[in-house]
Amino acid sequence: MFREVASRSFRVKQNGDMPEAKFDWRRARLRKHADYQRVYQQSRRYSSPSMTYFFRAREAGEPAGVQPRIGLTTGRVLGGAVERNRIRRRMREAVRMHVGELPRQVDVVLHPRKTVLEMEFARLEQEVSRIFSSVAAAGGKR
Repeated sequence: MFREVASRSFRVKQNGDMPEAKFDWRRARLRKHADYQRVYQQSRRYSSPSMTYFFRAREAGEPAGVQPRIGLTTGRVLGGAVERNRIRRRMREAVRMHVGELPRQVDVVLHPRKTVLEMEFARLEQEVSRIFSSVAAAGGKR
């Protein structure tokens, strides 16, 4: 039975005309605790109606790639696992749509509030856009 299955050749369906993704979330996110701590220590807290955010400019000598890095935090205070995952999905999509507004050498950490769960996606998208434009206007200098 195993030999029969192993000898079959499976065809993988190609995506054809699908556009290539311009934003790779795996490369653009903060991963290490030290990276988050560096942003917290070298920045100050900024607030918007539905989230708190921190940002810092990366220095030229730091090996971090050529794109901005974004970190999302969703603590247990925001609800159960289902709610937190839904908040993360919504935030990731809003960030993906507006990451082009950020300077290349900047790290941003976003702390959403529970209101993100119920707000319209268009409002969330506008808020993320406004946050990223304020980070770009500051030049990531903090």
